[in-house]
Amino acid sequence: MLTGTPLENNTFDLYAQFSLACPGLLGTRKHFKDQYVVPIDKFNDTRKAHELQRIVRPFLLRRTKKQVATELPEKTEMVIYCEMGAEQRKVYDSYKLEYRNYLMSQKSDELAGQTMHILKGMTLLRQICNSPALISNDVFCGNASAKIETLMEEIEGKSGEHKILIFSSFVGMLDLVRAELQHRKIGYSYLTGQTTKREAEVKRFSENPDVRVFLISLKAGGTGLNLTEADYVYLIDPWWNPAAEQQAIDRVYRIGQQKHVVAVRLICPDTIEDKIMQLQQRKQRLIEDIIKTEGNLLQTLGKAELLELFS
Repeated sequence: MLTGTPLENNTFDLYAQFSLACPGLLGTRKHFKDQYVVPIDKFNDTRKAHELQRIVRPFLLRRTKKQVATELPEKTEMVIYCEMGAEQRKVYDSYKLEYRNYLMSQKSDELAGQTMHILKGMTLLRQICNSPALISNDVFCGNASAKIETLMEEIEGKSGEHKILIFSSFVGMLDLVRAELQHRKIGYSYLTGQTTKREAEVKRFSENPDVRVFLISLKAGGTGLNLTEADYVYLIDPWWNPAAEQQAIDRVYRIGQQKHVVAVRLICPDTIEDKIMQLQQRKQRLIEDIIKTEGNLLQTLGKAELLELFS
């Protein structure tokens, strides 16, 4: 018996696991790739997804948290749209145009070898959505951040009665938020991959009533933490794999939680973040046809979808 999330990156994840658990069930690697991986991941073939589901369903047992932990309180997930100001939008549009022109100049079959460059462009735009200060100290970029303004309003309005977790994929963004918290004299804990005293930071947040906010990098704190003292979670930037976001939310939404949990995603409208969410929803519906989980978008995007992200 194997436990965990069967699909994290793409449909091929199933083949590796079933080759161990049920050898021969899915045929050869080439057969599985031709019959299921390419049609499902590249062409969004729902019929093939349903066919694969029928094959693997007898060997899978999926129990959601709602089914297992029936005593958990309600959980609300919502999006707050943070409209960029003129200065931040100008920086964003400048870099977006640069990478879009690059994509337009490439043939579809040439993009496979340009993954790192494309990923760099996507990451750059995501950082600008957080704050242009993450990419440069140049005066041209400035430091205006619609997200920091919105987040500070949220924290000041809620930290008096609630404890709050704040996640970001970018440590630099956490540092910008930390500086704002210090300026406002709001107590906080801080956890990234460089933190050596993890337990001390967790204990400080859990036990000190004056520490209202916990700043956590998504990769360092997405698993292994029990923080049911908090009931608000803010995800500053969307991640490619929605499963990672759910793991972050689950730091507070677990057995022992007594309060209504609210999870908030901060999204800049009409940006790559907005389009990532739309793609997540489309891809998620397809993957749910197989195994009811989420996939990694970046592995399955064609030129048209990449251009959509940079539009």
